[in-house]
Amino acid sequence: MLIAAAVCPCPPLLVPEVAAGAAPELDGLRAACAEAVRALAAAGPERLIVVGPAERAGRGPHAQGTAGSFRGFGVELDVRLAAADGVSGGDDAAGQGSAPSLPPSPSLPLSLAVAAWLLEYAGWDPAVPVEGLGVGEPLAAERCIEVGRELAGRAERMALLVMGDGTACRTLKAPGYLDERAAPFDAEVARALAAADTGALAALDEELAYELKAAGRAPLQVLAGAAEGAPLKGELRHDEAPYGVGYFVASWSS
Repeated sequence: MLIAAAVCPCPPLLVPEVAAGAAPELDGLRAACAEAVRALAAAGPERLIVVGPAERAGRGPHAQGTAGSFRGFGVELDVRLAAADGVSGGDDAAGQGSAPSLPPSPSLPLSLAVAAWLLEYAGWDPAVPVEGLGVGEPLAAERCIEVGRELAGRAERMALLVMGDGTACRTLKAPGYLDERAAPFDAEVARALAAADTGALAALDEELAYELKAAGRAPLQVLAGAAEGAPLKGELRHDEAPYGVGYFVASWSS
């Protein structure tokens, strides 16, 4: 059963090495994400499942220890999904002489690679098992909800870490340019997260989300299915759009 959940955005810029000189701009967001992950740990789950958007090659389950990378952004940084030894690769860790080399072809989708970095940053206990699940943008709302119900149907005390951005059309310089529908869409997501309103998340308009480039729509609807009937309360920890993209951080707990 689902005992706790957290929602965090998944821009690569969340990783300081990727953000480089712009890293301080997201310090507040980074701190809010870390606190949300620590709140998950405090709930005492027996397993954590990380759900995030993925392109076709990255869809489906990813085992604990699966590798990911940020080398596509010109950064020599590799990660593993909550590896049992608690280390990740890349030059930063290698400089400390403690990290093993990673396979050259990592399989984590980018959202789960960001999650892997976040779990290490927040100090996740690798003794608590972690699984990843990449979901495609085209996945219908009904199927997302079914997947969430299937996850919640496990016998374990389970927590979810949901990675996903809001719309990418909040300003003229946003990736999707300015769309006046974006702010109301994000405002409804923020309200639903603050209220732990599974019905509102389940009702998000798939076509509108696609048009507004809201990459978190499918993962949020997986959360809606998993949290159906669970006595969880919501807390919105962060809500901003610094680059014209909606970033939310939220915690759901009993």
